[in-house]
Amino acid sequence: MSSRSRIAALVVLALVGAAAFFGVRSYLSRGVVAVQTGRVQRQKLVQVVTASGEITPTTYANIGAEQMGRITEIFVKEGDRVRAGQRLAQLETIQPAADVEAQRAGLQLLQSEAEAARATIASNDAALAAQQATLERAQAELERAELAFNRAAELLESGLVARDEYEQRRATFRAAEAAIREAEANVERLRQQRIELQARAEAADRRVAQAEAQLRRVSDVLRRYTAVTPIDGVVTNLPVRVGETVVPGIQNSPASLLMTIADMSVITAEVLVDETDVVSVRMGQEADVAVDALPELSLTGRVTEIGNTAILRTTGVAASQTAVASQEAKDFEVEITLENPPETLRPGMSTTARITTAVRNDVLTVPIQALTVRTVNEADEEGVFLVNGGLAVFQPVRTGVTGASAVEVISGLNEGDLIVTGSYQTLRTLRSGAEVRVENESER
Repeated sequence: MSSRSRIAALVVLALVGAAAFFGVRSYLSRGVVAVQTGRVQRQKLVQVVTASGEITPTTYANIGAEQMGRITEIFVKEGDRVRAGQRLAQLETIQPAADVEAQRAGLQLLQSEAEAARATIASNDAALAAQQATLERAQAELERAELAFNRAAELLESGLVARDEYEQRRATFRAAEAAIREAEANVERLRQQRIELQARAEAADRRVAQAEAQLRRVSDVLRRYTAVTPIDGVVTNLPVRVGETVVPGIQNSPASLLMTIADMSVITAEVLVDETDVVSVRMGQEADVAVDALPELSLTGRVTEIGNTAILRTTGVAASQTAVASQEAKDFEVEITLENPPETLRPGMSTTARITTAVRNDVLTVPIQALTVRTVNEADEEGVFLVNGGLAVFQPVRTGVTGASAVEVISGLNEGDLIVTGSYQTLRTLRSGAEVRVENESER
């Protein structure tokens, strides 16, 4: 036999042997499921909820137009820092300023009239006091004249005084009585006059008070033509320019907003957390915040507010505001207050927050993909497949915290147990008691 024939015969023999080997192997492995496995191990587990949102200041004020008018001056520009009470913009004030001046002039006139009325009262009071003094003197003169007259009458009867002297003393007495009556009349007249003057003064004071109230009203109208900031902060939005006309009272109208002032000392990240995750979010939990526009920043914060109203994901409207029940996905707003926020942050910047909702140290864990559900005693049970003696045995487990790639096992497994971790398709169809073949080299 030639060498070429011998080589051909060897090749044919090798092919027949290989075919026989694989045929036997295929026969022996019928019904054996190829799996990947892993070990139950102890490790630190961190549960994190990830949510997206935007940077917002805790305190901000939208400065709207309080009067209709044309902008004549803007005293700030976007990015400026302002203090509470600082002027921001001025509207045209020709008419309201004229109203204030006219009202102020009228008030001054009424105040002059009131002062004149009070001066007249003072003069009347002085005259009344003088007249009362005159009355008192007249009363004293009357008493002396009466005594002298009575004495003269007694002496006249005794013949000790001449009739002329008696008549003189009687005339003096009668004159004193007349003086008393005149003084009393003058006092009464001045008292009545004071009552009238007091009424006039009170009426003048009322007119002054009305004019002062009117001046306050028109002054308040004039004040509303000047925009001021109620808080310290930064001008974050300035959509208007000098010469534009603004109007008040129209919500969400560009013509009603002058600017926005934000207090950037306390900044939050407002994120929307999925309804399935929000149940694990608690006040005070730590969070790492990343800002899309500033990737070099590493920000931290804590949860300071958790919304109670579900928000429809497609529309952003609160679920309670819709009349039709919806089964679509919902989110809840969570507020994270940032620690030491840098000045480079701006309201509205997109952000992603990773909220640490639980930390477990040295706990038993299994890979997330190892968990599956099977029916046990007519009830669905969550568990894993243990590999024991070449067989896959379903083992129900009770789980706890879920991390990025592993799940805490509270009961049902021991450290070091060998479990099936894949593939996904295999775990979907694997039955308890099935014979398995481990494909990952480390577990063979």
